[in-house]
Amino acid sequence: MDRRDFVRIGLAAGAVAGSAQARGAPSGPPTAKAAGLLDAGVLQLQELMQVGKLTSHALTSQYLARINSIDKSGPRINSIIELNPEALKIAREMDRERAARKVRGPLHGIPVLLKDNIATGDRMSTSAGSLALAGVRASRDAHVAAQLRAAGAVIIGKTNLSEWANMRSPHSISGWSGRGGLTRNPYALDRNCSGSSSGSGAAIAAGLATLAVGTETDGSIVSPASICGLVGIKPTLGLVSRSGIIPIAHSQDTAGPMARSVSDAALMLAALAGVDPQDGATAASAGRAGDYVKALDRKGLRGMRIGVAREFFGANDELDAVIEEALLALAAQGAILVDPVQLPNLNKYADSETAVLLHEFKADLAVYLKEYAPDASVADMAGLIAFNEKHEASELRYFGQEYLQRAQATTGLDSKEYLEALANNGRYARDEGIDQVLREHRLDALVAPTGGPAWLTDFINGDHFGESFSTPAAVAGYPHVTVPAGFVHGLPVGLSFVGAAYSEAALIGMAYAFEQATLHRRAPQFLASVSLAVR
Repeated sequence: MDRRDFVRIGLAAGAVAGSAQARGAPSGPPTAKAAGLLDAGVLQLQELMQVGKLTSHALTSQYLARINSIDKSGPRINSIIELNPEALKIAREMDRERAARKVRGPLHGIPVLLKDNIATGDRMSTSAGSLALAGVRASRDAHVAAQLRAAGAVIIGKTNLSEWANMRSPHSISGWSGRGGLTRNPYALDRNCSGSSSGSGAAIAAGLATLAVGTETDGSIVSPASICGLVGIKPTLGLVSRSGIIPIAHSQDTAGPMARSVSDAALMLAALAGVDPQDGATAASAGRAGDYVKALDRKGLRGMRIGVAREFFGANDELDAVIEEALLALAAQGAILVDPVQLPNLNKYADSETAVLLHEFKADLAVYLKEYAPDASVADMAGLIAFNEKHEASELRYFGQEYLQRAQATTGLDSKEYLEALANNGRYARDEGIDQVLREHRLDALVAPTGGPAWLTDFINGDHFGESFSTPAAVAGYPHVTVPAGFVHGLPVGLSFVGAAYSEAALIGMAYAFEQATLHRRAPQFLASVSLAVR
């Protein structure tokens, strides 16, 4: 494709975006028309391909060129840990299928990125950012990767992450891994992306693919999505299969979409969801997945009773002011705010959550390595710890491996400590937590700030996490959607919607109505640092 073709396609992207919105179709990201083709949404790209003004091969080529100019040079945000050498070949095949009138669905020919803890049975490594697994190819696709391939998506690469999904040390630097280095925030390059889906967040914010998959145990989708000005969906545990994902803990782990718009995230969630015989937790989701595309309704807030979780306010006055404006927008769109509500028993599962994660990490990692990486040089937690000690100069130069050592010291999933901690989590996060407050106030959802703005990356002292709304839904295994809510000194912040199990469709409807009423997202400018004059 020559320069004239790309100019023609770029102009068409703006025209098609406008025509899709004029017909009342779910709109893509607010910046799509201004930023052009590489910031456009799934529906706009599909229409361009449908009318012959764009091919998947051309789109994939342009994303790869942008990765070279933005990620590997220029501002060097360093969000991509590995590119798929077969991406263009896959894109050509999707174009051939389209020409033969075989279109698999909305993601046909759409370039996506996967976090580098999601197994792909191809020429790419699956490493969780660790040098211990660098160069190790998975024996087969994770279920979510297989779902995306079946949907016609073009997997163009893997994203960097906080090594071992940020379960290595309490003094970690989010977005850093031994294999991938540090991912930088595209809104201010000296700021952190949060994690552990740091690369997925930075890459989609920077327009390096249309969609990305992140994973979350506690905050690892919603926090980087919020900090990078994106929509992130952490689904109900078991709605999306965990098989083939390098684990922390089977009682909390899940994959989910990260996108520039609610509509794009909903389309990806529809592709990811599904029962997997290899993951028993997905059996409970049979018949319970919602119509996430139908949920994209500008009236999705009307009559919704939403509880304002005020105990998650107060950490930052300017953040609170942004969220107060967001609450006004919710009410203006017809939501009934119940303000305040209090989540009960928040202080009763902090320690037990950690105990569960440590026990399950040790057990689940050994299972993953046996099934998906049998040729790796490490086979279990003890082997991983020994590898890091042997490669201390590259792996342990910034922070240690205290969590790995504590996990190794656990005594198994039949231990009294583990079983009591797991039961405690379920009781206080679900039955006497989110379920209780939703029932008592007859609520459809809870809202709160997702978390604070991005902090300065600090290799000496580690992360500087502020208040976060991620833990209740994470421990309960319940859905959580974050959507851009505005900016604090030029740094994005998000508004979170949390609901009962399998309430994704309702949450998506609320998030979409809020997004379309406010249109807060704007593309990053790759500033070296934040100017306090920027608002």
